[in-house]
Amino acid sequence: MLAWLAPVIVFGLVIFVHELGHFLAAKAMGVYAPRFSIGFGPALWRRRWGETEYVLAALPLGGYVRMASREDESMALIEGGGEKPPPGAPEDPTTLGGSGSELRMGKEEIAAGMRPEEWDPEALVPFGPKPVPEERYFESKTLPARLLILIAGVAMNVVLALVVTTGTFAWYGVPYRPAVVDSVLADMPAARAGLQQGDSITRVDGRDVRTFEQLVEAVGPAAGRSLRLDIVRGGAPVTISVTPEPMEVMNPLTGEERMEGRIGAVPTDRIGRDRVPLGEATVLGWNGTWRMAGAVVTVLRRLVTGRESVENLGGPVAIARVSVAAAQTGLENLLALLAFLSVNIGIFNLLPIPILDGGQILINVLEAAKGSAFSPRTKEYVLRAGIAFILLLFVVVMFNDIRSLLQSIFA
Repeated sequence: MLAWLAPVIVFGLVIFVHELGHFLAAKAMGVYAPRFSIGFGPALWRRRWGETEYVLAALPLGGYVRMASREDESMALIEGGGEKPPPGAPEDPTTLGGSGSELRMGKEEIAAGMRPEEWDPEALVPFGPKPVPEERYFESKTLPARLLILIAGVAMNVVLALVVTTGTFAWYGVPYRPAVVDSVLADMPAARAGLQQGDSITRVDGRDVRTFEQLVEAVGPAAGRSLRLDIVRGGAPVTISVTPEPMEVMNPLTGEERMEGRIGAVPTDRIGRDRVPLGEATVLGWNGTWRMAGAVVTVLRRLVTGRESVENLGGPVAIARVSVAAAQTGLENLLALLAFLSVNIGIFNLLPIPILDGGQILINVLEAAKGSAFSPRTKEYVLRAGIAFILLLFVVVMFNDIRSLLQSIFA
């Protein structure tokens, strides 16, 4: 059951936390937020508490927080309507039609799709007749307040990743691969030196090693130089000499390629764990979160420079498949995926694309530097460009998803 619920849990939680950041920041700054939606399109479920309507929509491809805006009518159409009452609406919109079954605002319906019982004569539009106070519009807030609202979603994604990663280290401990050889590659230094399956390496040139990662760190800088390995074989100590060969390897965080020494030893699949206190788990969680952020930034940079192909991008189907696979291998891997996806969504939203948080931040900063807002026509063109880019990206990732799915089926 968890495996099949995994995509909904992972993607839904990441989107919910992101939008919750925007929502809480908007409320804290006094901005009117009439709608909090997970998903787009027709509402599958909706409920109004206080002045906000909470929605679960049919297309689970994201979410949004609708904030009162004097200018952004285009986004109002995308996000379910603005905050202006229908044309010709009277002060008291509770005039009943002839049958008494349909609530009207003059000759206009109160709100598209709204049932009569949902109308609140004491509420702000679109749920009632009262206009939104001037000071509760997004544009009425200072630049720092607006930037705080816009950055809050990304900040919450980082917090989610940090909490999940820290909790994983605190609960499961720190995983490591022991410096035990599972096999050796033919015609490589380890095979020529006589290293065997099951050998446990304890020292490299007198330096203690416990994990396979420590072994790699000790061997890497020693290309072409003889090293003494102290090993335990069948319970007895053995010493051998090995000379690592230089090989070109790529740093997964920076994408940079460099030459390092390798001996051709393959680690065992066995995983050990070190229990750590909460304080150390927090430090590890912080470092792990920033490593994930660095990896995402590296991939984006490689995409921009053409060193990474867009064919490697995945969309909702890829996320669902990876989530199911992670859930099937255990909760720890599912949590790791959740943390990575949260960082991924957060950083992606910082891109300077108009419809994303990064684009909105850039526009607000440029308007502040300019001393006045851009014209409605300019904003409309910029918004259309952003929507076109997102739609193009969606088409690309869906094409990649479908191609990958068909290849897995017919391979």
